[in-house]
Amino acid sequence: MASVDECRQALQDLAARLDRHADVQDRIDLDRTLACRVTDLGTAFHGRLAGGRLVDLADGDDPKAKIALSSSSDDLVALVHGQLDITKAVTSRRISIKANPFDLMKLRKLL
Repeated sequence: MASVDECRQALQDLAARLDRHADVQDRIDLDRTLACRVTDLGTAFHGRLAGGRLVDLADGDDPKAKIALSSSSDDLVALVHGQLDITKAVTSRRISIKANPFDLMKLRKLL
């Protein structure tokens, strides 16, 4: 099981990677709040997706987030590091994403 710090670092790595590629992703019109719930650790993180970037990343849940991702700590770390395919993870219910269907289509471009 990955630790809270490893999950936090994975999300910070994701934010940095999205930031490096933001010039391509600026075309994605998506400004939504995001919650990432780590089920096996009983913790959560929240932030905002804006212009292809993950910004304002912080500890704690956002129950009103427009996009909510739930997963185990190991699956979160594997997903961020490219070791877990998002489509397979969602269809096998290892990861749950709750969002507007149009937002999900836009999210696919980011991942």
